[in-house]
Amino acid sequence: MAHLVLQTDFGLMDGSVSAMYGIAYSVAPSVAVHDLTHNIPPYDIFAASYRLYQTVRFWPAGTVFVSVVDPGVSNDSQPIAVETMDHKFIITPDNGTITHLAHYQGLRTVRMINTSPREALDAFNEEHTFRGRDLYTYIGAMLASNQMAFDDVGPLTTPDELVQLALAPVKTEANSVTGAVDITDPRFGSVWTNIPVTALDKLGLHTGDSVNVSIYFHDSLRYQNTMRFTRSFSSVVVGEPLVYVNSLLNLGIAINQASFAHLYHIHAGIDWVVTMTPSQPQAFPGV
Repeated sequence: MAHLVLQTDFGLMDGSVSAMYGIAYSVAPSVAVHDLTHNIPPYDIFAASYRLYQTVRFWPAGTVFVSVVDPGVSNDSQPIAVETMDHKFIITPDNGTITHLAHYQGLRTVRMINTSPREALDAFNEEHTFRGRDLYTYIGAMLASNQMAFDDVGPLTTPDELVQLALAPVKTEANSVTGAVDITDPRFGSVWTNIPVTALDKLGLHTGDSVNVSIYFHDSLRYQNTMRFTRSFSSVVVGEPLVYVNSLLNLGIAINQASFAHLYHIHAGIDWVVTMTPSQPQAFPGV
């Protein structure tokens, strides 16, 4: 079965997403349309890029993703179609949305979409601002249903020519590892870093060990504490902070059954820097 997966910052309070569904089914009645999310924070291209990175790899080869988070409302961004190394396709504006996929997984092929909304949906209407419906969803449905070959989408370009967002480096030193907050969990308030779990292995830390965690924003210390590195929330009591391994095998910071991000006003981005170091053993009387 052909799969078309939609991601936007539109929310579900009006008919925008439903209209995208309608276009997809009008173009390809047999395509299966799914939602990645429509709750990307408004205009947050970085979050859109991250959610694709979080999700795309787990879908079958040939799945087509349409991601529309476009602060300029289509005035400036070139529509693109990219093929990942594992044969998934993403239709999106060239505004940085493919940054994480390009960096962490690589892109096989990139094409510039040279179809206009008028050409795509002349049978429906001419629209000037809703290319998410009138162009991106149309192209996505055509690809997913094999009514259009990827080679026919438009001319080739290279990944190096695409808009890329800045990503924070991960730096591992003799007694510390430093990265950044990539995203915060919108429901449970965990903080997801870009630090891979292997970085703690290099520091000689194991499950159950204590870790010093410091979080800075623009070099200003915003949070500091010592917490346990554990692979299970149940390993700490309710209300206790922890470092854990998230679903992407990176390190997360959380509070058991509370929102770490909300409680400590932590946000995401390359200016939110996280440093972790092994906690020094404490000396107790009589030990």
